[in-house]
Amino acid sequence: AAPGDGDTDGAPAAGMRRFTWEEIGQRSGRGPAGQERWLVIHRKVYDISHFCRRHPGGARLLVSHAGQDATDAFVAFHVDKMLVSKYLKPLQIGELAPDQPSIEPTKNEMLVKDFRELRATVERMGLLEPNQLFFFLLLAHILLLDIAAWLMLFYFGTSLLPFVFSLLLLTISQVQASWLQHDLGHLSVFRKTKWNHLLHKFVMCHLIGASAKWWTLLHSQHHAKPNCFNKDPDIDMHPFLFTLGKKFSVELGIKKKKYMPYNHQHKYFFITLPPLLFPTYFHYHTFYIAYTKKYWVDLAWMLTFYIRFFYTYGSLLGTKSLLAYYFIFRMLESSWFVWVSQMNHIPMDIDYDKNLDWMSTQLQATCNVEQSLFNDWFTGHLNFQIEHHLFPTMPRHNYWKVAPLVKSLCAKHGLEYQCKPLLTAFADIVQ
Repeated sequence: AAPGDGDTDGAPAAGMRRFTWEEIGQRSGRGPAGQERWLVIHRKVYDISHFCRRHPGGARLLVSHAGQDATDAFVAFHVDKMLVSKYLKPLQIGELAPDQPSIEPTKNEMLVKDFRELRATVERMGLLEPNQLFFFLLLAHILLLDIAAWLMLFYFGTSLLPFVFSLLLLTISQVQASWLQHDLGHLSVFRKTKWNHLLHKFVMCHLIGASAKWWTLLHSQHHAKPNCFNKDPDIDMHPFLFTLGKKFSVELGIKKKKYMPYNHQHKYFFITLPPLLFPTYFHYHTFYIAYTKKYWVDLAWMLTFYIRFFYTYGSLLGTKSLLAYYFIFRMLESSWFVWVSQMNHIPMDIDYDKNLDWMSTQLQATCNVEQSLFNDWFTGHLNFQIEHHLFPTMPRHNYWKVAPLVKSLCAKHGLEYQCKPLLTAFADIVQ
């Protein structure tokens, strides 16, 4: 379906209630309209007050757009728009009044229209179509590294050198699996959604040992409103561990709230978030969410990872060596993941939701890292974070093709398109 499909500019359907943007803006779940939550998609008005709890992408993602136009987010996230429209139909309560513009008054109308034209161009060019050979080779190299890590100990023994080499091979395999599960979670590997979900469970739950649904729940929220306080779970560590962004640092100073010695946070960052995110918080949180939300299938898949790992490596290593091996590779994996995932967002603007258009929202919160074969592989193509955020279902091997079009649109509208060397991006996190 093209981005404009379902657009109903002109006279509303007979019998439909008609609303103004001001009325919709009051239905954000706060303010004079109480707990009512409405949003707009292609000029149609939907009441999501109760449905948000049943939303497959999580309530928080849907609620983050309450009182706003969600057209571009809807188009960006959903692959099978015809199927999703069936769920939307019962929620429709009306349309925008004929005298109301299709674009919210707070948004840049020309930029919205130009971005939607770019989206249509991307679809016509076939840039949303995956190359399955590319992803097959990615999976193959992940599995080979995983097997090689065990064979290293099996053939060469458990002395220091093979122990270290095995750790490195398994760490590389795990991080590359993290990038592949990211592709699968965004439905960008197969044309059919069900195949993405199935392989996602294999890679995320069986190869990595975490819940696929847990990841999707958090990551979709991040994409909807990146770097928006109370809407992006990736910055929930503010202010309990770190104070993020200039605006929030000043806010905390005025309120005299101090949870940590923030003047030293650039120092304690090195020994907290990178090495400990996976072995501590993620371990607890993935099991907690999977259990409380009754993701029983995910939990069963996750169990197969732990059975396989402790059986295969437990036959070669003693108990202490086995636990040390597990904790060390989780720390190495965590460090690699954190530096790459934070380099694109933490140095950027962090603020409350300003209800900007889709493109401005993503550009203000996201930057790129220079392209090279190593950077593409090392970051799982997250060096093209801008393109990924604008088109989250686009297969990663096509980011470089759309990048010049995105740069051109940024230049036309005076938007900053940041692209920096890899080490500079890492240094900017600390800065």
